[in-house]
Amino acid sequence: MLIHEHKTEPFGEIYLAPSDFHLFGPLKRHLGGMAFETEDDLISELRNWFDNLDVDFFRVGINLLLSRRQKCIDLHGDYVEK
Repeated sequence: MLIHEHKTEPFGEIYLAPSDFHLFGPLKRHLGGMAFETEDDLISELRNWFDNLDVDFFRVGINLLLSRRQKCIDLHGDYVEK
């Protein structure tokens, strides 16, 4: 099981693990067009979305990380695009 912490700096800067980026596109598409009256409504929707994700969603994200990591190694640390 992979576990990471999000650390927040004093000015609110959030450090994201590379695996977090796999979430953004699908989450943006899911939330697109929705409006929430309260923060609790948003949190409830987010929890529901995460609870209903299939394990393969996370497997794909991890495999993408491994692939990009290998590209970076092969390029001796140079920039890697998708």
